[in-house]
Amino acid sequence: MSMAGSNGVSITVSDEEECDELGRTRARVRRKRKKPSYRAKSELAQRVIRWLVKYWLFLVFVPATVLLLYEASRVGRKTSPEIDSKHSSGRARVEKRPMANLNRLDPKYRFVHGIRERCLKLLPQEELEHLDIPVDEGSTGPVNKVLYISERDSLDLEGSTVLSSQLTETTRFNLFTGNQTLDQREKSFKVNETAMVHCGFYSDNGGFKISNEDKNYMERCEVVVSTCAFGGGDDLYQPIGMSRASVRKVCFVAFWDDITLSAQEYAKQTIGEDGFIGKWRIVVVKELPFTDQRLNGKIPKMLSHRLFPHAKYSIWVDSKSQFRRDPLGVLEALLWRSNSVLAISEHGARSSVYDEAMAVVNKNKATPEEVEVQLAQYRLDGFPEDKRFNGKKALAEASVIVREHTPLSNLFMCLWFNEVVRFTSRDQLSFPYVLWRLKVPQNIHLFPVCIRKDLVNSMGHLRKARPLIR
Repeated sequence: MSMAGSNGVSITVSDEEECDELGRTRARVRRKRKKPSYRAKSELAQRVIRWLVKYWLFLVFVPATVLLLYEASRVGRKTSPEIDSKHSSGRARVEKRPMANLNRLDPKYRFVHGIRERCLKLLPQEELEHLDIPVDEGSTGPVNKVLYISERDSLDLEGSTVLSSQLTETTRFNLFTGNQTLDQREKSFKVNETAMVHCGFYSDNGGFKISNEDKNYMERCEVVVSTCAFGGGDDLYQPIGMSRASVRKVCFVAFWDDITLSAQEYAKQTIGEDGFIGKWRIVVVKELPFTDQRLNGKIPKMLSHRLFPHAKYSIWVDSKSQFRRDPLGVLEALLWRSNSVLAISEHGARSSVYDEAMAVVNKNKATPEEVEVQLAQYRLDGFPEDKRFNGKKALAEASVIVREHTPLSNLFMCLWFNEVVRFTSRDQLSFPYVLWRLKVPQNIHLFPVCIRKDLVNSMGHLRKARPLIR
């Protein structure tokens, strides 16, 4: 408390009042007046929020649609896998895929009774180098000779004249195949010492023309590994895993058409002056007889005995695969060791022709109508639905075919080819039927799938083959 002089007015002020007064003063000093713009900013933010809530769907989907259209345009600008055959340069725009399996030599294994063993049991390398081709002792089977029906046969001269003017969409028979009647088909399945059968190359005007230079080379082949790519469907893969003996004794022949030739030249696969690309002798075929390239491919696949008249053995490899084992070693393991004339892989997924037919239709590999025509004929012939014949799996996967060129195996391949021409191009459907009709399965070796996987590196088909346009 404080006191003033005696002549003045005495004023008393308490400490509490002083503090309270100072507090009110300070409060008034610190209090700030709201700026006029604060309310405007708040109202603007509220408007933005209301606009976003109202139009959020538009804001999300419009950018997404623009992005989708952009990606679609990028896909449309990607290189097409088809070949523009209209350009004289024949350039092929090829879509490359990763080749993870290319040049792999690792062996495949399987478990048998709990024991891990290699699928394909080849001889040791030093024995492969000294492996000789067996001496031909002549045919000792039920068929000793096969005669091939041609236009020159006097019994067929009249029919060939009619055939040349009957190239319609209702039949695939033509001057290459000859017009096999149902009666001739039935007779061809009767096993005799001398068989007479249609087997392609019916007429000199039937197509599948090969140059004389290539013919001379092919006639010198004793053992051949062959493949084909018609319509620019696949690339060429060099064989690997060979012994020096196989390099000296085995021919490697790849059949191309002009479309594949243009595609491979564009991909820098150029045929050398000696006719080779690497180990492959390239044979360019002119005048293919079928518009269906799959059917054209059956000619080198099934009729190697017609193309290589002096060859004793052949190994067929689909163009989607790289052959990776020693050819002479494969012949010893799959034919000579088991005394077989034909070796082919079992089917990996199915065992019944009728199940396979359903799968072919479901995968759009053939029309339901043409498959039903084939099955109806097989049922009429009494073909059973058995999944095994004499302990052998009935269905085969024919991407690798190993065989000796004996009269029996040659007849088998001719009959198989005729079924493929008459019905569908899906050779899995007709193989069991021919096996059943010939009734000689003891010389046929159907090996397990893991052996096929050991024989080749599978790359899959790179492009769809272009059909021929007549």
